[in-house]
Amino acid sequence: MNLRRDFLLVAALAATAATPALGQTRTAAPAGSATQGAASIPDLSGIWSHPGFPGFEPPPSGPGPVVNTVRRPQTTAADGRILPPGNNQLVSNPAKLVGDYRNPILKPQAAEIVKRHGEMELSGAGSPTPTIQCWPEPVPYIFNGVGMQMIQQRDKIIFLYPNDHQVRYVRMDRPHPARVTPSWYGDSVGHYEGDTLVIDTVGVKFGPFAMVDFYGTPYTPALHVVERYRLIDYDAAKEGLERDAHENLRPAGGANAGSAPDYRYRGKHLQLQFTVEDEGVFTTPWTATETYRPGVEEWQEVVCEENTQELVLAGRGDAVPRAARPDF
Repeated sequence: MNLRRDFLLVAALAATAATPALGQTRTAAPAGSATQGAASIPDLSGIWSHPGFPGFEPPPSGPGPVVNTVRRPQTTAADGRILPPGNNQLVSNPAKLVGDYRNPILKPQAAEIVKRHGEMELSGAGSPTPTIQCWPEPVPYIFNGVGMQMIQQRDKIIFLYPNDHQVRYVRMDRPHPARVTPSWYGDSVGHYEGDTLVIDTVGVKFGPFAMVDFYGTPYTPALHVVERYRLIDYDAAKEGLERDAHENLRPAGGANAGSAPDYRYRGKHLQLQFTVEDEGVFTTPWTATETYRPGVEEWQEVVCEENTQELVLAGRGDAVPRAARPDF
């Protein structure tokens, strides 16, 4: 049993039940020109909650992300209702992250990597991911988080993610440099197109756990991600919320990593639609969405640290590093 995986599932999956509506109204500013004044920039700031785990929302149609082939009954409906145990609404089982390596977006070599990742999961040994290994989570992997906080400034956007204090910066109305220095979250530049924030990211660093999702789907230095954030009415958001509830687990009760959603809120929701392309891995660009509700709790964070006790309890105490002499 992977104890760190169990801890992260408890911390990252659980979401509280319905709570009173927020005392705020979110409205999108009218569309402006390519270079928008402060008055026409949409207010996307705040704490946003997306408790579905562990994957993205598949698109309504067209090529979409790798999804989990191991399913289990859903616990919480899109509207926050607690579903009875053993219901027929089957969703991704985060205890067994076995990606569908037959997804046609994958080139053969990438499909083989996803297949091996799934075999490790099925063996009970678990598979390494940036989350489990306390590693920086690259774009778009980091969108899997159950919440995020957006801070809008004139010259930049700041994203805060709950897992291990991760912070991401987006430069506004600036081009990518001629030569991009790779970094964990890539070089991200943004601009507004009317009521939509558009972010273009390249130069994501290629590290030991280079993957775009929990299923081990790889990427190369050619990875290119385009994000589009906009506020939408609740009636429009319901479609994305339902897609999420039919794919990703929403455990009921317990602590929430980030901020729990307000299931009663009927104002503006935030939707992220992103497109991923990497000709070294994918046969075609693919898209996914994340539909956020406003968060109603104080911002919470999850600290990830190496847990040597996990190796000891798993009977692998000999794998715990030991110093032969003091290093100071």
